[in-house]
Amino acid sequence: MRVLMLSVLVATTTAACTWVPIEQSGKSVQVLPAGPVPAGCQQQGEVVVSVKSKVGFYNRNPLRVQEELETLARNEAPGANANAVQAQGQPADGSQRFNAFRCPPR
Repeated sequence: MRVLMLSVLVATTTAACTWVPIEQSGKSVQVLPAGPVPAGCQQQGEVVVSVKSKVGFYNRNPLRVQEELETLARNEAPGANANAVQAQGQPADGSQRFNAFRCPPR
């Protein structure tokens, strides 16, 4: 019985600890703060990303979810010929929309 409970605890804990790695191409993509887009940046499109915000009855840490969404957006941006992303709003149910921009080098 103890082994079963420990197994369930370990499975639940590790399932809630997902981690999204930054890809090599996403490392050069910057996350722009909310507000006006820097001069010279051209919109290239939109990136929509999602992760699990809830595992079973467990709600994941919202900051961790937001961090993973930003990482996914950075990973997707080069596919839109973009080197910067800016969130359109707050995450909702593990999903978030980002505008993708091509900005001049700083």
